[in-house]
Amino acid sequence: MKWIPTVTILLSVLGARAQEKTDAFLRELLWNNASPLLKTVLSHPDSFRFQILYTKIDRDKNNNPIFSNFYYRVNRNEYFNPASTVKMPLAILSLERINDLQKYGIDRNTTMLTDSSYAAQTKVEMDSSSANQLPSVAHYIRKIFLVSDNDAYNRLYEFLGPQFINERLWQMGYKDIRITRRFTPMDEDQNRHTNQIRFMDGNKLLFKQQPAFNRDSFDFSKKILIGKAHYNFKDSLILAPMDFTRHNNIPLEDLQQILQSVLFPESVPARQRFNLTAGDVAFLLQYMSEFPSESRFPHYDTSIYFDSYAKFFMFKSNKTKVPSYIRIFNKPGWSYGFLTDVAYIVDFKNKIEFMLSAVIYVNSDGILNDDKYEYDETGYPFFKEIGNIIYQYELGRNRSHIPNLDRFWLNYH
Repeated sequence: MKWIPTVTILLSVLGARAQEKTDAFLRELLWNNASPLLKTVLSHPDSFRFQILYTKIDRDKNNNPIFSNFYYRVNRNEYFNPASTVKMPLAILSLERINDLQKYGIDRNTTMLTDSSYAAQTKVEMDSSSANQLPSVAHYIRKIFLVSDNDAYNRLYEFLGPQFINERLWQMGYKDIRITRRFTPMDEDQNRHTNQIRFMDGNKLLFKQQPAFNRDSFDFSKKILIGKAHYNFKDSLILAPMDFTRHNNIPLEDLQQILQSVLFPESVPARQRFNLTAGDVAFLLQYMSEFPSESRFPHYDTSIYFDSYAKFFMFKSNKTKVPSYIRIFNKPGWSYGFLTDVAYIVDFKNKIEFMLSAVIYVNSDGILNDDKYEYDETGYPFFKEIGNIIYQYELGRNRSHIPNLDRFWLNYH
């Protein structure tokens, strides 16, 4: 390993910290209400690498939302592995792409068959979890939001292709986003190749999408090394940090902005609005907030996929029942010791709404890929407590206008 002068490391750290955004209001709110566990996390930011973004939502007399953001260590230059949160923009972009294919008689429920066109690729010709036993964009999106299904993400990655994914998001102003890989062991070349896709109406071919290769270049000049050791895909222990330089990347602020653009499109700049129909938005809202127990297709074992399985804030526990009057529209992610959740939380009984996003790193032994992370001991309690502190604050604060939240009150099957 090349020796780097200590002063260089210090300057790098100071440069990264200079990008941090912290509001005294949020910091004090959390510290004043924190348990000993949360205070331990907040006292060791370099170890836990936490970032917290809380968005207060007020309404004017016409029920138009007004957003106020509050930050705690939010830093778009401090890397965290976004894990399954990258599935959210792909789900949204897939609906955009389907709308482009309407001229072929295709919609989100049309059968989508995936072929194998390159090394390490696999086929999909059926889906036993769907009502008609066939795969579709709609069904993949359901599985992504209900239980964060990895294969569903891989299939949408192959449908869209990394070149379209990144160029579209860059065009929308998300210049720091980088989505370069599936969630299955593949090298960089294999991840740049995507499968042939066929949309079918019974035995009739509606549209064939040819295999593609992403020729875009990415800026990998900033080296990202985390931990002190890691296990590779061959389960061999490597006594060196894990290299995330070429992994997926999305800053926390961008994740929340993407979610906000779906929930409240009029609140973001025009270029950050996705080309979605009213039906697309209703579909996304449905499955962002539906619980596994409410899903018939796919059907889930609720002893494993309990209602708060993918709801980290306030409730993440198989012993905690989410009240019927609360809904969380969100997308979490968890991998390599990083936990992330990006959420819009609604309490219909008390007329409360707010957005909350956070990330934490819980890996005390410094070894990645050993499956020894403090998710249960520290990570999930961190999200639960932060969510409840903000929720209690929201219960007690004054609002000039009570929000009308009927748009988010949905019928769950």
